[in-house]
Amino acid sequence: MAIGILLLALVVLLANTLVVVPETKQAVILRFQQPIGTVNAWRPNQAFGNTGAGLIAKIPFIDRVVWVDKRVLDIELDNQPVLSTDQLRLQVDAFARFRVVNPLQMVVTAGSEARVADQLRPILGSALRNELGKREFAALLSPERGQVMDNIQAGLDRVARQYGVEIVDVRIRHADLPTGTPLESALRRMGTARRQEALTIEAQGMRQAQIIRADADAQAARVYAESFNKDAQFYDFYRAMQSYRYSFGADGDEKRGGTSIILSPRTNDYLNQFQGQGN
Repeated sequence: MAIGILLLALVVLLANTLVVVPETKQAVILRFQQPIGTVNAWRPNQAFGNTGAGLIAKIPFIDRVVWVDKRVLDIELDNQPVLSTDQLRLQVDAFARFRVVNPLQMVVTAGSEARVADQLRPILGSALRNELGKREFAALLSPERGQVMDNIQAGLDRVARQYGVEIVDVRIRHADLPTGTPLESALRRMGTARRQEALTIEAQGMRQAQIIRADADAQAARVYAESFNKDAQFYDFYRAMQSYRYSFGADGDEKRGGTSIILSPRTNDYLNQFQGQGN
């Protein structure tokens, strides 16, 4: 009986001395409710199997282990009311993902991951309302949405750092208008805005085309003038040949040269190139 009692006491002692730390957990060691160290704490770019997880020893009945999740955790925010700058009331669903990067600080300031999530959830809602309240509803349907989420993540991360937590990502899952008249009026305004934007782009394109066309005409006139100054007779001959080709359909184009013209080559200046260089 004495041996059995001794063996049982030994098993209890070993059970309170040896602890297995899994890869997915961080262990904070408390001695008389005071933190003295961490085991398997998260570090960036750690190789799996070389993190410090495994069998550890502690002082039995004195040390206590507080487990902290090492994985990425979620904060859910559902049906958050937001008022945009164009006075549209939105129902926004969003979420944030965080990781405990300082388990010792997290245990001291919050105590557990659930309490951290409870502390950060209203801050996420406030950051969401403040950021979306600076923009129109159409901004959430454009590439500007990415900048909105980056700003929310940066603001939330500054607060989360005091809990030993890092914000990994923030995403807006849905940003919906209430059904009925508000949705229809918003769609009409968005359609009108897009049409006005299309007209503006079209006008700018026409203006740019006119500028390009004017520059091209000026360059062509300069080239013609330079050619005329180099050899006036050849320039007259070349322009005449181009005109004959267009007027008489010499290139086989049926749309050109379809009109019959009767002129005297000796009395008409238009046909003077047919008389040769000596005449």
